[in-house]
Amino acid sequence: MTFAHDTEMSLQAAVTLVNTEDPADDTLATVADLQRFYDEFSYTGRHDADRAELDTIRTLRTRLRELLTAERDDAVDLVNTMLREGRALPQLVRHEPFDWHLHAVDNEAPLATRILVETAMAMIDVIRADEMSRLGHCADEDCNGVVLDLSRNRSRRFCSTPCGNRNAVAAYRARQATAG
Repeated sequence: MTFAHDTEMSLQAAVTLVNTEDPADDTLATVADLQRFYDEFSYTGRHDADRAELDTIRTLRTRLRELLTAERDDAVDLVNTMLREGRALPQLVRHEPFDWHLHAVDNEAPLATRILVETAMAMIDVIRADEMSRLGHCADEDCNGVVLDLSRNRSRRFCSTPCGNRNAVAAYRARQATAG
């Protein structure tokens, strides 16, 4: 299943945002971290770039995790709630560097509202295509990260390269121990 570019980008942004919440290493701790996130995912529009905005975005992570890991029918309720709260009114827009895509709230809405609504809009495509299996929990036992699998063969199991590498090394060592 290939999703539209804006759907994939919104899903990747949401997963990245959720995965910044690691008790051992929170990677969304400063306004500079938020700026990198904003730039990485090509957000446009209002960006206050202050501590209040950062704190609001940080609180979104719990709701986004709940949505991204929900069962399909539960995700529908969460999406509808988010769209209502954000007063979503989908419209086609075009701005650099992207061609026509959907925005559902005004560019001057707070960044937290735009992230929540854009994620909900992306999840509409996931739910309608019955592709909830594209989202899941990291296979690393010590990680609570979320995985977005956009691979053709649905083979992604880990939220990040470090998690994948740690498990590959552990598996290699286990094989060596039983072989030797």
